[in-house]
Amino acid sequence: MSSGRLEVIFLWHMHQPDYRDHARGEFVLPWVYLHALKDYTDMAAHLERHPGVHAVVNFVPVLLDQLEDYGEQFASGNWRDPLLRLLAAPDLGRLTAAERKLLLDSCFRTNHVSMIQPFPHYRRLHDLFRIVEGGDAAAQAYFSGAYFADLITWYHLTWAGETERRRQPLLAELMTKGEGYTANDRQRLVALIGDAVRGIIPRYRALAASGQIELSTTPHTHPLAPLLIDFASAREAEPKAELPAASCYPGGRARVTAQLESALASHAARFGAPTTGVWPAEGAISDAFIKLLSGAGCRWSAASESVLAASLRVSAPELPPREHYLYRPYRLEGAPGISVFFRDEKLSDLIGFEYRHWHGKDAAADFVARLHAIRGQVPEGETAVVTVILDGENAWEHYPYNGHYFFEDLYTLLETDPDLRTTTCTEFLARHPDDAHALPGVVAGSWVYGTFSTWIGHPDKNRAWDLLCAAKQTYDLVTGSGRLNAQEERAAAAQLAVCESSDWFWWFGGNNPAQSVASFDRLFRLDLANLYQRLRVEPPAVLAEAVSHGGGEPEGGGTMRRAA
Repeated sequence: MSSGRLEVIFLWHMHQPDYRDHARGEFVLPWVYLHALKDYTDMAAHLERHPGVHAVVNFVPVLLDQLEDYGEQFASGNWRDPLLRLLAAPDLGRLTAAERKLLLDSCFRTNHVSMIQPFPHYRRLHDLFRIVEGGDAAAQAYFSGAYFADLITWYHLTWAGETERRRQPLLAELMTKGEGYTANDRQRLVALIGDAVRGIIPRYRALAASGQIELSTTPHTHPLAPLLIDFASAREAEPKAELPAASCYPGGRARVTAQLESALASHAARFGAPTTGVWPAEGAISDAFIKLLSGAGCRWSAASESVLAASLRVSAPELPPREHYLYRPYRLEGAPGISVFFRDEKLSDLIGFEYRHWHGKDAAADFVARLHAIRGQVPEGETAVVTVILDGENAWEHYPYNGHYFFEDLYTLLETDPDLRTTTCTEFLARHPDDAHALPGVVAGSWVYGTFSTWIGHPDKNRAWDLLCAAKQTYDLVTGSGRLNAQEERAAAAQLAVCESSDWFWWFGGNNPAQSVASFDRLFRLDLANLYQRLRVEPPAVLAEAVSHGGGEPEGGGTMRRAA
């Protein structure tokens, strides 16, 4: 029996929220440069080794803002990240109590199974720490400068990407040395990290210029656009969802428009060419948001399978098997010129959550076999497209060797398979301009459960929305009064955009680890306080109180998109 053709789109989503305290000009958390060293380098290298594999890579502008900030730090030595400042410090024998605490709190905050246990010297440092863990500053004072020098060095060595370890002799030299790291060792490591971070944007720009990848964007600080436009969109998938006390986010549609325009401009400036593709933050779409994208000239977007299924059930409660509706783009009525691809949740989640437990070759073979099974269902003469979308940074530390062998085997199989073709969204639409099917409308939802429950509905999440709404009302009053000059208004608008990120709301609620929730809770309230200060208004006292305390395991499976 003959089969039709099957094309495959991989969309790797690269994102970290803004970890900076803009009032002090300091980074609060280090995840941007650490993921640059480990994951953004590896993901570029996998593609560079396999030029026959095409893919989409999505960069959120707020991540690029921070990468450029780090690039300037490495160039100038004016450190705004406290961990890098300590890594570069010539003498770690005279640390303050706060610096000791920072190192002990930070440098074991990693995947212990894959990033501590395999390295005896690092494991010994952790064993020593466990002796005094929970003790007072006097107990921690027994640790010497040599201990902290080894600790911060090993922390960064284990965050180095597998491809960096294989091509950088310095990393092999330092890992072999194991202990007794000198200031010169650490200075050389700082320089290596700087080269890796500064190389991220040029490497992906070169891949795009070669035609191998397509680069896309997300509204600037990763806001959950449908909720900014209308809180009630949460009830399309969950009619009984509890909403914040505020009836809406003030001026939400204009804010989404501003975030989108900023993203499109920033993308063109950084990569030397415009993009017409937008991956929505959290894969979250609604009719209103897709129409807004259409009006901005975007030509494609994407969402998840659950959203498509819910949307189709509006007119057809009993759906056919998923292979009959999932593997094609759709066009939404009232949104001309834009097509929407829908993520295969099973295949995406196999990579995100399951294959880390497999041997890399077996996992790659299983994935490709599943693609062939899908192809076998495509009628002769027709072309289907499988869309696989997941974070490009957070799953790999759970894989052996940061996923190196999995990607080597997977990309090799795909590159050499005559019956499968990897492609990009724009390439597919150019070859198949008439393949998109009509969709009357969408039931608003995200790539987590097909709902917005990860960001709204829980009392803690709703409390955060109410705090943001109150700050936005103050912003509107002050910026409309003429009290601020043009520079001050721009600074306030930039700070407001940071507060609008979806990431803060993701962490709140009862299903995330308390330590991680505390970090993001403090940063969210700090961002709001900084916004009030930029507006020359005293921050409300409620910002001194925690929004959420968390507890439990991460929502959405934990490795979909979070660093902490």
